[in-house]
Amino acid sequence: MSHIVTIRTEVRDPQAVVAACRRLGLPASVFGTARLFEGEATGLLVRLPAWVYPIVVDTSTGQVRYDNYAGQWGDQKLLDRFQQAYAVENSAASQCTPC
Repeated sequence: MSHIVTIRTEVRDPQAVVAACRRLGLPASVFGTARLFEGEATGLLVRLPAWVYPIVVDTSTGQVRYDNYAGQWGDQKLLDRFQQAYAVENSAASQCTPC
């Protein structure tokens, strides 16, 4: 049986999500509702290569929901790369100063 996993790291900046997708060469994230193996999740949908289901980022709560069936439906390393790219983009955005 599959289990939906919730990541405790907060992903709250939608612009950093978009930039992380661009940085990794992923399709642009879109807002919507995705059907996961068990249930649905609404937020920014991010498609990782060869993943059966998208990851779903709810920027209002900071939660990232996904279902990769212990790595059988998606390589965890790809999610880790996305989170790292998000952190870089979010950090870069917070360090910018107005001209």
